[in-house]
Amino acid sequence: MLFVTNRVFHEGQHTVPGRSVTFDLDDNNALQSIFFCSRTDPPAFDASGTPVYKEIGSTAFLNKLRASKADQILFYIHGFSNLPEEDIFPRVKQLGKACEESGLKMEIVPIIWPCDNDSGIIKDYYDDQVAADASSTAFSRALSKFLAWQEKGGDDAPCLKRINVLSHSMGNRVLRGALLDWAMSLSGRIPFVFRNIFMAAADVVNETLQKDKDGVFICQSSRNVVVYYASDDLALRSSKIANVRNSIASRRLGHTGPEDMAGVPDNVFAIDCDDVNTLYDMPKGHSYFIEPGRERGGAVFRHIVACLRTGRVPADEFRRLIIEDDSFL
Repeated sequence: MLFVTNRVFHEGQHTVPGRSVTFDLDDNNALQSIFFCSRTDPPAFDASGTPVYKEIGSTAFLNKLRASKADQILFYIHGFSNLPEEDIFPRVKQLGKACEESGLKMEIVPIIWPCDNDSGIIKDYYDDQVAADASSTAFSRALSKFLAWQEKGGDDAPCLKRINVLSHSMGNRVLRGALLDWAMSLSGRIPFVFRNIFMAAADVVNETLQKDKDGVFICQSSRNVVVYYASDDLALRSSKIANVRNSIASRRLGHTGPEDMAGVPDNVFAIDCDDVNTLYDMPKGHSYFIEPGRERGGAVFRHIVACLRTGRVPADEFRRLIIEDDSFL
């Protein structure tokens, strides 16, 4: 499995393609360097029992993506309080299995940013907000490398694989910051890169995608922006309380969908998942974009599959839809 990260390694922060690396999970500093790596399945371990990965460098990484038999790429940006082996890699495997069962040829690449590894949910939440914001520059650089590779001419034909993003929870804060940083480096413009951006249970304010807000670059970079939300998402309810304590009172995008559909670009779609979120993720109702016990990943994932297959979003004339458990069979 290929992955990209700006987490700290025990082995130092200078890129050396071919070296073995291990995460320092006790250090959640967001590096401005970006590392292109691979993981075996199951992972290798060092003498202390720590999972070991291989840093392969951007050239080998991008060549592997080009050579993949997949016809689409899905970048997965994880949420708050997620660690690599406990949370991120198992989720990517679930996504891969669900894609395979749905007949998609998909290369899924996790984007790993530095969540905190200590106790205390409120402290973790604030630490992870800081780390998410501080990761924007590193992942902006990764996007620049990726775009240059995608459009490369000469001896190599441009890469024609369709590019998609699935960002979950606070991962949407990472996505927003990276695209904003990238746009600012390009004098306020951003290239059209993605076919679909899926924003699941997004832990950002619900005005984020409006035309005068920083998240508008998410809309400008993608053909479709699909927002999955649920009003009874308990994790986001806790997030709202935590943000109120920090004098941020706005509702979350993953709770309500966009605050004003008339105020967001026409490529934004709002998908109400109230009917299934707690069914798929009891009791929090937060990680409902896939349900491993259900055929082909559950109804929300089947909606994602429909978007991936066609490049069009199933929705009504108002760009809205209610997901029910028997939808998209």
